[in-house]
This record gives sequence, structure tokens and C-alpha cells, in this order.
Amino acid sequence: MNTAPRTYEIRTYGCQMNVHDSERLSGLLEAAGYVRAGDTEPDVVVFNTCAVRENADNRLYGNLGHLRPVKDGHPGMQIAVGGCLAQKDRDTIVRRAPWVDVVFGTHNIGSLPALLERARVQSEAQVEIEESLVTFPSTLPTRRESPYAAWVSISVGCNNTCTFCIVPSLRGKEKDRRPGEILAEIEALVAEGVLEVTLLGQNVNAYGSGFGALAAAPDEVRAMTAGGESAFAGLLRACGDVGGLERVRFTSPHPKDFTDDVIAAMAETPNVMPSLHMPLQAGSDAVLRAMRRSYRQERYLGIIDKVRAAIPDAAITTDIIVGFPGETEADFEETLHVVREARFSSAFTFQYSKRPGTPAAVMDGQLPKEVVQERYERLVALQEEISWEENKKQLGRTLEVLVAEGEGRKDQATRRLSGRAPDNRLVHFAVPEEPVRPGDMVTVEVTYAAPHHLVADKPAPAVRRTRAGDAWEARQAGTAGPQGVSLGMPSIGRSAQADTPVPGCSAVS
Repeated sequence: MNTAPRTYEIRTYGCQMNVHDSERLSGLLEAAGYVRAGDTEPDVVVFNTCAVRENADNRLYGNLGHLRPVKDGHPGMQIAVGGCLAQKDRDTIVRRAPWVDVVFGTHNIGSLPALLERARVQSEAQVEIEESLVTFPSTLPTRRESPYAAWVSISVGCNNTCTFCIVPSLRGKEKDRRPGEILAEIEALVAEGVLEVTLLGQNVNAYGSGFGALAAAPDEVRAMTAGGESAFAGLLRACGDVGGLERVRFTSPHPKDFTDDVIAAMAETPNVMPSLHMPLQAGSDAVLRAMRRSYRQERYLGIIDKVRAAIPDAAITTDIIVGFPGETEADFEETLHVVREARFSSAFTFQYSKRPGTPAAVMDGQLPKEVVQERYERLVALQEEISWEENKKQLGRTLEVLVAEGEGRKDQATRRLSGRAPDNRLVHFAVPEEPVRPGDMVTVEVTYAAPHHLVADKPAPAVRRTRAGDAWEARQAGTAGPQGVSLGMPSIGRSAQADTPVPGCSAVS
């Protein structure tokens, strides 16, 4: 009788929210007795899917097709499909791929272990899709992928109605966590060695709206906003009071909710990093109106100007959609104008993808592929030029880099290590004489700039060993098998190709 624990693998596509959900799924499976698969074929494969891009369906069914013969040769193997595409397609998945064992949605990820067991015992597929959130994901077990940096969800869902976006119908209306719960999770993470947290929400700076009227909000929310600040600005300042927390980031804000008090909180809270991801989507007021985006070019550029005035060294990134229905050449030129004015350090650029069920899918003026492709290539070329120019401004600067794991794919060949600067730029640096670990801090001087990264080849002036490095070392000593969830997403800083899953629901916020 085989008593070895069953093994699992999670394949994640899409946004940061999906990445964090996969950490929850890993925690749930390990709490149920599963172990992460190493080099052997897993007993359970979980697809955590994205539905934002048009080719998401084809990617999923193609991958499921490749797994069918593997499953046929692996008695007892199970396949589960969750996430946004599962929430959208429901019974369609089992009809098109009857060898799938479990389908679960965005609102009930906590059901996965029970559904797998039910499918095994009953020998039939289990499909369970909830229409609203069953359990806030933060209450579920979690297997964090990094011992030094962590996602912290502050809200789920979205109250906006952008005409191109399918996310609100799949994630539901915004629901916020109480500030005390968020800060308690952050403090617990710091106690485990985490130095950096990223606050997550579909529209992260709308935090507080999920509580409804302020008079009905929890006492801690009313206290946080008593001075007239927004709840999100108050939360950023509260993160500044967490001892041992060195870096705070957030993604992704919506321009309509980006208020001056948030800029002030960023500038005045030392551990809030000088980086901002601010989705643009389009530079034309006419296109923004058709997208049902509640800001215009002037408002957007005004935010950028205010951020730069308060935080001169801030690196600002964005999302842009090319070829939205009805976009004219003049409209597209307005987008290029904003790119030139804003001078983003990098941009995630996308060709418009028609999603059934969204208003934009049935709009007049759907553009020919060749027109969209030509505009997309012009946009990418312009942003590449600007990214390189902006990175060249970093030459000679001294930066403290948080050493990362898996960021530099050529590090072994180039004899370098990699990490993130405070503004989130990727830095490849010469290996210091003193041993360093992921989670440690290294002070470097920038010697070379490329469009998507910096290089620091001089000897490091200083190395700071940290609790996070200790935590990484302890994990290595006690953990076998590969680290990290397999991601179907590009690295930050590289323009996403048209058929690449989005790097974040931020791309549609």
C-alpha cells in the first residue's frame, strides 16, 4: 500500500491577485497533507487561471490537452481548474475537457481540498462556483513563496464598470478588510523575517469604499480618517509604524481615486517606496470616455506632476491598451503624447482584446489587426527609448538593493546577483566578497543602464545581513524541492506581448 503523501503543482496565470491566491492554494493543500512536487510528475495539477486576455481560453484548453495523456498514464492523477476563467466558463470546462476533476471559482478557493477528495471518492468531476465571496482569502492557510517579500491583500473585487474589463463580474464588488486585520498580518510577516510587503487590491486606493458609508464603518476606519485623510492614506501611514518593515509598495491604484493625501502619505512615510504603478490605458479623452474611465488626460498628467514634485526620484510605471474600438490615429497620437510627457520608467503595453460579456466587445469600430499591430509597435519603440533614457539617469547613483531570488536569469553566466532598488528597478550587481543571501541588502553603484535593468559592476561598498536573509537561509535548510509558483506572466519592466497574460488586474484597473 502506497502511504506516500500526494504531491501537487500549481500553474498560475495572470495578475498579482492570482499569484497571491496560489500561495493560499498551496497553503490549503499542504494543510491537507499534500506536498509540493519535485522532479516527479505531480498527483494533482491546479491551474489558477486568468480571463482578461482573449487567448486565455486557448491557453488553458491547450494545456489541458497536453495533460490528458499524462493523466492517462498516471493512475490517480487529478486536474483542477480555478480562478477567473473557471468563474466565467463553469460547466464549459468539464464539457470541453471531461478529464478535469475539479472546477472552482474565485470566491471559494478554500473548497479545493474538499472538492479534490470528493472527486476522488465519487469518481466524477466536481464543479463548485459561488456567486459571492465565501471566505476572505486572508483567513486561509498560506505557503508564502518568498521569506523576505510578501503580498498582503487589503481588498477584493471592483466597483468600476470599465467597458473593456471582465474582472468585476468575476471577482465581484469590492470588499475591504479591517485595518487591524491587515496590520496584524503585516506584523506577523515581519516577525517571520519579511522586510517588504505589497498591498494588493483591484483598485487598491479605493480602500475604504467597501465599508459603505463612513458612519457605518468600523471604529478603526473612522479613527484612521478622523483627520480628513482617506482610508488608504491612513493605512499607508499606519504601515510606517510597523517596526522592522523596511519597504511598502501597493498595486494597483486607479487615477480617479488617487488623492493628494495619498501622495503626501507616500512622501512622508519613510518605508513607502518611491515607486508607483498608475494605469493609463489611453491618452485620448474620447477613448477614455468610451472605456468608461472616469478621468481625462489633464487629470492623469496632473497626478504624475504632483507625484514627481513630492517624490522626485519616483519611478512611475503604467498599463496601456492599443486599438480600443473606435480609436483613431489622432486618438493614438494622444496616447503617445502622454507617454512622452509622463516619461514612464516602463509600461505594460497590450493590444485590445475582445472579451465576450463586456460592452466593448460589441462596440462599433473594432480595428483591423494590422492597424493595431502597427500602433502597438510604435508605442513599444517609444517606451523602450524613454525607459532607456530614464535608466541612464541612474548612472553613478548609489542604491540599496534588496537581494532577490530568481530575478536574474543570466546571473550564473555573468557572475552577478540581482535585486530590486527602492524604486523597484531591477539591478544586476557584481557578487560581493562578503557572502549574501536573498533578503539581504547590498549597497551598489550603478555603472550601466539598459532599457529594462541596471548593472552595478563595481565592488559593493556595503552588505547588510538581515532577518530576511536569515529566514531565507532557514527555509533552504528545511525545505526540499523547487521554490516558487510557476507564473504565466512577464517580468516587470518588459512590455508584455499581445498574447501574454496580463501582469496584473492592475492592467485593467
